[in-house]
Parts: sequence; C-alpha cells; structure tokens
Amino acid sequence: MSTTQTEPVKSNVEKVDVNLDEIFNGAPSGDDIISQDSDKPKNIFSGLNEKADMSFADPDKDDKDDLNAKLEKKEDAKEFDTNDEVVENADSILDALDGNDESEEEGEPKKGRKSIKDISDVFSKLINENKIVPFDDDKDLSEYSAKDWEELIQANLEEKANQVRRETPKQFFQSLPEELQIAAKYVADGGKDLKALFSTLSQVEESKSLDVKSSNDQEKIITQYLSATGYGTQEEIQEEIEIWKDLGKLEQQANKFKPKLDKMQEKVVAQKLQEQELKKKQQEQASKAYMKNVYDTLKDGTLGDLKVDRKTQAMLYNGLVQPNYPSVSGRNTNLLGHLLEKYQFIEPNYTLISEALWLLQDPVSYKAKIMDKGAQKSVEQTVRKLKTEQANTGGSSLGVSKAEEQNRSLKKKLSRPTNIFKRI
Repeated sequence: MSTTQTEPVKSNVEKVDVNLDEIFNGAPSGDDIISQDSDKPKNIFSGLNEKADMSFADPDKDDKDDLNAKLEKKEDAKEFDTNDEVVENADSILDALDGNDESEEEGEPKKGRKSIKDISDVFSKLINENKIVPFDDDKDLSEYSAKDWEELIQANLEEKANQVRRETPKQFFQSLPEELQIAAKYVADGGKDLKALFSTLSQVEESKSLDVKSSNDQEKIITQYLSATGYGTQEEIQEEIEIWKDLGKLEQQANKFKPKLDKMQEKVVAQKLQEQELKKKQQEQASKAYMKNVYDTLKDGTLGDLKVDRKTQAMLYNGLVQPNYPSVSGRNTNLLGHLLEKYQFIEPNYTLISEALWLLQDPVSYKAKIMDKGAQKSVEQTVRKLKTEQANTGGSSLGVSKAEEQNRSLKKKLSRPTNIFKRI
C-alpha cells in the first residue's frame, strides 16, 4: 500500500477597509421615495389602473372624516367658499355629529368649538348662498338634531353625485365632434347600419372640404350637384362643364352650386336620423301595444277554456313583457325567448322544442292531437276496467258451479234395499 501525503493549505488573512457607503450607494434612501402626500398635481387620466375614488357617490358610507375634509378643504372642493368663522362653525358641526358624549358627561366642553346651537346659523348662510339644498319639510333649522344635520349633509352629497351622473353624459356628448354626435344619436335611437351612416357622413365632409378656387374641385362640385338634381347623364354633365370652361364661368357656377350641395348633403344625414327616430317611436308604440294586449289576454284569469290562478297569471305576464334574461344576441330577452334558447343550445331538449314549434305553428292540429291522445287513453282505461270486471265475474261464477259439483259428489248415496222375495 502506498500512502499519499497531503500538503497543508495555507491561507492568508488580510485586513481590508470596506466602505459601506460606497457599496450601498445605489440603494434608494428615504429622500428617493415619493410619499402618498406628495403635492405633485395628478392628471385625471394618469394611472389608468388606479381605482377611481367614488366614495362621494356612496350615500350609505358614514365617514365623518370625508365630510370634515369636504368642509375644510374649500380650495379643492369649492363647495363651501366661506370665511374663517364659517369654517370654524362647520368644524363644530362635525364635532357634534361625531357624538363626543364623554366630554359632555365629564362637563368639559371642547375648547375653541362652538355649541351645536350655532349650526343653524351656518347652514342658513349656506342655504341662502345656494351652496346647500334644504329639506322640503317645514321643520325650522333651529329645531334640527344632530341626526337631522347628518341626514342633510348626506342628502346634499348624494344629490351632488347624482347631478354629476346626469351632467357628465351630456357634457361628454357636447364635447364630441359633430359627426360623432350624429352617430351617437343614431345608435341611441336603435340604428345599426353604421357603415351606411359613416359613408354618408364621409360624403358630407368631403363635400364641405371642396374648394371653389380649385379647378378640380370646381368640376367635382358641379358634377355632384347636377347628378344629385338629376340633370342628365354623365356625358351631358361633362358637356356642360366644358361649355362653362370655355366661357370662363366654371368658378361662378361652382360658387353657385356649393351652398346648395352642402345643404343637400346635410338633408341626407338629417333624413337618416329622422327615419331612425321614427323607427324608434314605432318600436315604442309597438311595445306599449304588446304589453297592453298581454294584459288584456290575462286579466280575466282564463286562457281559452282553461282557468289560470293568480300565480300562473303573474308568471305569464312577467315572462312575456319583462326582458330579465340575457340572450345569445347580447341583449336581454323575456322568459319565452330565454326558454327557447335554453332548450335549443344550453340544455338541448329537441322533443320539447319540436312540440313548442308545432303548437306555435299549428295550434289547432296540435291541440286536436293532444285531445285524441287523451280520449284514447280514456278508452284504454275503460276497456281495461271492463276486462277486469268481466274476468272477475266469470271467475266467480265458475267457482260456484265447481263447489256445487263437489258438494254433490260428497253427498252420501244409499242403495235401494233388494227384496229377496221379489218375483223373478
């Protein structure tokens, strides 16, 4: 065996000065962190992933700090533009609403705050300046309790939020370009042919952009106007243009036709909007007539010869007039449409769907078939009963005769006595 000797490993330990500030110089310090209370103004469109603060629109949230902030930050909210005395009185309102009963029980009123009796003066001033809307009751402000003040503030905040909701769509609509306003109204009235609408709007915009000083645009203006008025064929229109060119009256004719052409294009758009508005009114009238007809059909509690109880009556009415169910089309539908879609696509039941189609397409033959089936079942049941009774009757009579025969066979029979002296 051979042995291997391992030489010892030598390690040198050196003393090195380490500057921790240089190593961690890249780490952010407290000055590099932007706090939440940064005074940097924010754009309302910055941070799309941030959740919008809609706490002002929640009437059920009992947050006194938010109310205090709305009253004290007069420069941000601009709802209570008052002097220092009014702000101090507003703070007294919130202190009273906070319900600091402990200090009152201890007999130590809060210093620098006025009593709740001065609230009516503050609110009277704000009401007179149309900064707060009062309740419509006849209760005097001096008789208001802390609960009344709280309800008044919450009601005003809720009304302010509702006002924003009402005005925002209108302001947004008015800020849109004219073409988009027309398209928005068209869609709001139920229009769906946006391709044709935007094609018409494009023609209107192109017509407006034509310049009567340009020779090419002059020919376009004249051609479009004469074509729209039915002047003649394209060849005849081109001949007129060449004549006006030779006479040097092309620009004169373009200036004459341009305003008329613009009005004609605008009439086309207006006509489309009027047609869609008329369709909307017709749909509303048809909807009202439909609901009335359904009501008149069910109000007597009968469907033909069938009696309908109140529960079924309500189910049928709501199922026919209330669009409470999502549809595959993306719009809501009533219970009838919901069930048809359900048994066609979601829970297929083609037998049931076929019967429903048969009933809807030919109710007379379907009902006749159902009645025939019912009568057939009734006949079958009657025949079955008769056969059962007949079998029972025949079996019972057969049983009696057998018993009689058995009784006869069991009876004793005596042989006649023979007389041995009988003459042979």
